[in-house]
Amino acid sequence: MSETEMWNVEHGLRSEQEPDQSPTWTRAERMAHHRVPGLSLAVISEFRIAWANGYGLANAETGAPVTTDTIFQAASISKAVTAAGALRAVEEGRLALDEDINRALRSWRLPENEHTAAAPVTLRGLLGHTAGTTVSGFPGYLADAPLPTLLQVLDGQAPANTPPIRVDLRPGTAWRYSGGGYCIVQQALMDRWGEPFQEIMEARVLAPVGMKSSFFTERLKGPRVRRAAWAHRSSGAVLESRWLGFPELAAAGMWSTADDLARFVVALQRALRGDARGGIAPRVAAQMLSTSVSDGYGLGLQLLPRNGEVYFSHGGSNPGYTCLFVGHRTAGCGAVMMANSEHGFALFPELLAAIAAEYGWPGYFPQGE
Repeated sequence: MSETEMWNVEHGLRSEQEPDQSPTWTRAERMAHHRVPGLSLAVISEFRIAWANGYGLANAETGAPVTTDTIFQAASISKAVTAAGALRAVEEGRLALDEDINRALRSWRLPENEHTAAAPVTLRGLLGHTAGTTVSGFPGYLADAPLPTLLQVLDGQAPANTPPIRVDLRPGTAWRYSGGGYCIVQQALMDRWGEPFQEIMEARVLAPVGMKSSFFTERLKGPRVRRAAWAHRSSGAVLESRWLGFPELAAAGMWSTADDLARFVVALQRALRGDARGGIAPRVAAQMLSTSVSDGYGLGLQLLPRNGEVYFSHGGSNPGYTCLFVGHRTAGCGAVMMANSEHGFALFPELLAAIAAEYGWPGYFPQGE
């Protein structure tokens, strides 16, 4: 790690719209401005993690600091990791990418209607948000609230706090973000492997990639609690139950660190150039970056064309947490940011602009800037 590069990033935050602004801001100034108590950051350069660091407070009440070992809720970034696991199942012949998903489901079946009669719901559609499934996202459950089972979530039965997950658009005709679709993927993976979802993802994605601090869980407990950044509302107050629980593991239930998620990004980047040693197969990475109905979304990844270059990304937002990763498709650069604040998405573009400027990310700024 270059201390100079890290210092330049930490003191070079700027607007994406005015990347040549002078003077720039410091990381501490912008965290205070955006009311972000704690931040975990990892920078990727030349297909490796260049450096990672923690900033600010994991808990504004106790003053505990964020370190590189501090875990955050990864929120919807869970979907990207789930997509890698689902495509691993396709590679192993456990699931089919373009078959009716009901052929894979055993414990539950997606109710059929006029939309599914016209076109089946497939794994490709579920991963790419083109299956016509309902329920965009999930609000989570307080620590003292009963948790529904996944089957109760799928059917919208108490104590689930979201409606039933159904199909109300003809599959394949439109892009619409659906966390509900990823719950169907979660059930299909468990039915096919006959194992808990947490164990499936640990064995097929997290361990191969080397994500030792990442895991899926409905509720955080045990020794991991001491490593967790507490969720903070937009007001700056700590969430009443420290964080919320999510039985919708595939859609929103992963905990991780910026360093671990950077390993995932690097594994994808290496796989895209044919190197499977990072734990992800080249074919899986290529499928994740393929487009579906929408040119802006692949299978579990958002695609970001910028001035002739292609970046891939996914963000996440659970109550009290925001997170984002960005990686270049071929250049081996990128970054991961995780915050215990609902204002992270105001800070992240300024951080990315500083990193892109320092490391010369191709096409990140318009030519000449």
